[in-house]
Amino acid sequence: MTAVQGTAVDVRTEDGTADAYLVHPEAGGPHPAVLLFMDAFGPRPALRSMADRLAAAGYTVLLPNVLYRDGRAPVVELPEFIDEEARPELFRRLAPLVLGLSADAATRDADAYLRYLAACPAAADGPVALVGYCMGAQLALLTAGTHPDRVAAVAGFHGARLATDAPDSPHLLAGRITAEIYFGQAENDSAQELELLQKALAEAGVRHRCEVYEGTEHGFTQADTSAYHPEGDRRHWAAVLDLLDRTF
Repeated sequence: MTAVQGTAVDVRTEDGTADAYLVHPEAGGPHPAVLLFMDAFGPRPALRSMADRLAAAGYTVLLPNVLYRDGRAPVVELPEFIDEEARPELFRRLAPLVLGLSADAATRDADAYLRYLAACPAAADGPVALVGYCMGAQLALLTAGTHPDRVAAVAGFHGARLATDAPDSPHLLAGRITAEIYFGQAENDSAQELELLQKALAEAGVRHRCEVYEGTEHGFTQADTSAYHPEGDRRHWAAVLDLLDRTF
């Protein structure tokens, strides 16, 4: 496996400083860039390990703490393993922070993350790929619609609030998206949202594929949670790496 080099970095934004994790192969470079959007639990060992896996496949990966306005990661204290008993209290504390990140603020932040990668010596010139989980899938879709010239591909998994009746729902930006899109949803994710998203992408002529992973539940890619589904995770990695191989 390719050796990787990871380090903690700070990304200046219009609203402050986002703590982040940057990782890339130790040798060679620069490498194609991937912006990795976190799930609600945020940057932690399991998610940094996922960033490392992408880097070992030949990419420079930036994993920002998108909730930096509420503190450096972890924004709330997390157990080593997030089981069903821990989830309700964690979501009670995290939900207001997640919902408090407006589309406008997320768009400004995405601009800062993309500018950071554009200036990063380890990252190759040109458009980047976005990979997102849960809330991160929503942020990836929003970023693809607001920065179409900077985004070549999007992969999102067990995404939340992808297509709602809110005026700033990310699916409403489908007409601006130029990237190729892949979404892998859990069996218990909203079927109505997925249908609305697929309809918007199809009508806009966006290259896309949306799938439901049977037998999985929301969060199935996250190995440090009770929602983890090994077969769903293997399938997700195959989809991500296939998309990145086609893109770069």
